[in-house]
Amino acid sequence: MGTSRDLIVMGAGPAGLAAAWRAAQRGFQVTLLERADHVGGMAASLDVAGIRVDQGSHRLDQATPEWLLADLRGLMGEDLQLRRRSSRIRVGDQWLSLPLRMDEVTRRLPPSLLARIARDSATMSLRRDHDDTYASVVRGRVGPALYETVYGPLAEKQWGVPGHGLSTMQAHRQAARLSAWKVAGRAVGRLRQKRQLSTGGYYYPRNGFGQLVEALADAAVDAGVDIKLEAEVDRVRVYEDEVEVSTQDGDVVTGGLVFSTLPLPVLARISRPAPSLTSIESAARLRYRAMLLVYIVHKGGRWSTFDSHDIPDPRTPVLRISEPINYRDNPADPDDHSVLCAEIPCSMTDEVWGLDDESLADLVDETLGLTGLPSVDRIHVESRRLGQVYPIYRLGYENDLTEVDAWARMIRRVVTLGRQGLFIFDNIHQALLMAYDAVDAIRDDGRFDRYAWTVARERFSRSGGGGH
Repeated sequence: MGTSRDLIVMGAGPAGLAAAWRAAQRGFQVTLLERADHVGGMAASLDVAGIRVDQGSHRLDQATPEWLLADLRGLMGEDLQLRRRSSRIRVGDQWLSLPLRMDEVTRRLPPSLLARIARDSATMSLRRDHDDTYASVVRGRVGPALYETVYGPLAEKQWGVPGHGLSTMQAHRQAARLSAWKVAGRAVGRLRQKRQLSTGGYYYPRNGFGQLVEALADAAVDAGVDIKLEAEVDRVRVYEDEVEVSTQDGDVVTGGLVFSTLPLPVLARISRPAPSLTSIESAARLRYRAMLLVYIVHKGGRWSTFDSHDIPDPRTPVLRISEPINYRDNPADPDDHSVLCAEIPCSMTDEVWGLDDESLADLVDETLGLTGLPSVDRIHVESRRLGQVYPIYRLGYENDLTEVDAWARMIRRVVTLGRQGLFIFDNIHQALLMAYDAVDAIRDDGRFDRYAWTVARERFSRSGGGGH
């Protein structure tokens, strides 16, 4: 059965939900298609042993514009909490707080490493590194000592590619963290004590990060959006006056405009007319890192006092271990057990991808022992597998992305946005801002203002965020 709408949104992640909601508020008829049986994408929450947990470590950045926060508070009220970050990172054989505290840095790191950091800081202006790879940019900004101890191992673990095989874009998207370590290096050189290098605050919903996307979905439905779950899109046909979107179960929706948050390689595969062979080949070279999430239920109350632990150590594939109940203040959370979430970036062809839950839990236990973290009194374990999480900014990816993006921009009545739709690794608030900008570019007559959207994308590219 066919349905005709003003706007079809493909994908119910944060960007898709926000765009559908905003468009419906403006009076447009909107259908949102999502292949999963729930909304939220990677930002969704789930229940493990009676505790709401996230798919990895998610926060709403404190840099979120106040007007956007006002909209979200309107949906969640006081459940949107301002929290103080309480994270740690393993540097060498020591744990350091994030945000960095200079008393910890100077007290806990070995004198030999502190001397190297201070020397790198003092000679930074004398170095003439080539800014042609992630490794060269980061070495130039924080020095060889911190690169070899923190950033090199983190890069290879997270993206599966050594730093010298990654684009400089990856370094530019880590500007805030790089600047914190750069300041740390200068402070070590000047022996400044008890200095905290950032405020480290963030917003987080009382009932898990998924509460944010669920609130967006509820608001969208209230505004008139038709959300169809378990509706995987298998064809997008573009005609002169409309776009026809069909799903695997046989439904067909036609509309005047489509917002796609699908991964660009997927959109290239299902679009008709099909892109050129060159664009198809370029799309196939845009790769993503998968993520394996291991949830371990710990008996005996909270496992730690920290919300997350980052682990550059190359001896373990675990990148981060978080404890969801520490991200929020929720009296409904139980006090007799907790849940840990271990993040393992990998390829779907890696051996770890095929391990059973108990083997994964044993791997996490080994990680705890290697890094000096407390042991877990395990009473349950379960896992989740996400196939496309981190865009891999390998050297030369820009040429392929430019080719595919140029094709996508030329598709009549189709607009790509969001993390997957633009092949970017952005924050949640940035995805929401882009959704707002996309809806703002729809004229009252339903036509899409490509000029306004291009300006918005350029602004986003320059600043790492959008505007309103």
